[in-house]
Amino acid sequence: MPTATRPPLSSAVPSKTLYFPNPRHLHQLYAGRDDNLTLVEHALGVKLVTREEWLKIDGPAEAIARTETLFGHLNEARGQGVVIRTPDFARIVATFARGDSKELQELFGAPLVITTNRRSIVPKTLGQKFYLQSIQKNPIVFGIGPAGTGKTYLAMAAAISALLKNEVQRVILTRPAVEAGEALGFLPGDLREKILPYLRPLYDAMHDMLDVEDVTRLTEKGVIEIAPLAYMRGRTLSHSFIVLDEAQNTTPEQMMMFLTRLGEDSRMIITGDVTQIDLPRSKASGLVEVSRILGDVPGIDFHYFSGADVVRHPLVLKIIEAYERYKNPMGEAASQS
Repeated sequence: MPTATRPPLSSAVPSKTLYFPNPRHLHQLYAGRDDNLTLVEHALGVKLVTREEWLKIDGPAEAIARTETLFGHLNEARGQGVVIRTPDFARIVATFARGDSKELQELFGAPLVITTNRRSIVPKTLGQKFYLQSIQKNPIVFGIGPAGTGKTYLAMAAAISALLKNEVQRVILTRPAVEAGEALGFLPGDLREKILPYLRPLYDAMHDMLDVEDVTRLTEKGVIEIAPLAYMRGRTLSHSFIVLDEAQNTTPEQMMMFLTRLGEDSRMIITGDVTQIDLPRSKASGLVEVSRILGDVPGIDFHYFSGADVVRHPLVLKIIEAYERYKNPMGEAASQS
């Protein structure tokens, strides 16, 4: 935690100075952007000045205390290994300004660790931590956002962890097989060989969390099932953790079919990127439609990732941003005005 000192009593305006181990430490708390400090000033009614490793807070005593608490929370997040990005910072400040302290206490109260046989997985951004907390609280969670944000990997981690803790009896992993534009029946090999190219990302994530022998044993016993979405029709999936990946390539009818498979003591995570829809132009995406239909249903949560949550190579974020500017140049101009 930062140390604090009060200025002399003769100061006309109450103030407090927070000291941190070094300038880099302090910069990481507000993503190194001065406009983020300006955001705090407007939201909490204080004046902030920073030099090197210290942050001076001027304003009413109550506002100073709230600002100190805010930076204390941010410091806790940094200590848990979370990288604070600008969208995360803005969301936290907005939550803090609303007085939703309970939500922030849950967010920063303790490290969130997902344990699997091969590794422990810790969220790398606050957006990822919000996502995992939502998975813990809600039977159905939608993780929507660009590539590289960890939405599928974290869903897999939550599913495998729940299985290892005996919270569910099986894990079911599925996705629509539409990317290649070929019907499964025309692809070579048996069912497993036909669908393997479509489900490879799920296999890759699973092998990162379980030993190869465990994957083979659990899949052969049906404890872990990997199948195309079409094979979910007509089933009731009880005591299961179900992950639907690439959900942007479901039709509205497929999405409704999948969601109504939810059985007793089961949980679902649906992930997708609405900017990468491979359906024919004549077909609507079930993932785009579902948020308008189920957005207000208790027990169903929609978590939206942004480019700030990208945890792949730094160039991935730059690629995503470049494509967004190319596709929506007027939106960019409007946002800058």
